[in-house]
Amino acid sequence: MKNIVLFASITIAAGLLVTNIYNSLVDARSWGSDIPRSIATLREYYKTVNPGNFFRIFSPANQVLALLALLLFWRRSPEIRLFLGIALISYVFSDIITFAYFYPRNEIMSKTPLMEVGTITKAWKEWSEMNWVRSLIVFIGLVFSFFGQFFVFCRPHS
Repeated sequence: MKNIVLFASITIAAGLLVTNIYNSLVDARSWGSDIPRSIATLREYYKTVNPGNFFRIFSPANQVLALLALLLFWRRSPEIRLFLGIALISYVFSDIITFAYFYPRNEIMSKTPLMEVGTITKAWKEWSEMNWVRSLIVFIGLVFSFFGQFFVFCRPHS
């Protein structure tokens, strides 16, 4: 059971990372390709659902699984505890950045009048650049989850 929780956390974290990179390589480039027309298209496309619908489900699920993995392996070794703790902190920090940094820019891109091209362009550029940082933070969490997994499977249980 403990191993399943750790594997599930790693799997979801990897999915979050790949989806986040996809957002940078495909979505964000499309959003900024021809502002204000591309933003009008974005608004029309995301009338029903948007990437936030995905992240609002899987990001908290990953945090819960990472916390469970940390708790389940807490006594196993200090290294595992450290690695899984850093992973959890990375995943939580990624969401803190999302709420503090990305949500305000999402709001600008989705609600600012289209004639305010400079404001929208600035928000899009900031979003696009910082999303790589957010991806790096999730990647760091994933690496530390793998380190934890390595120690779980490659070191004898004491």
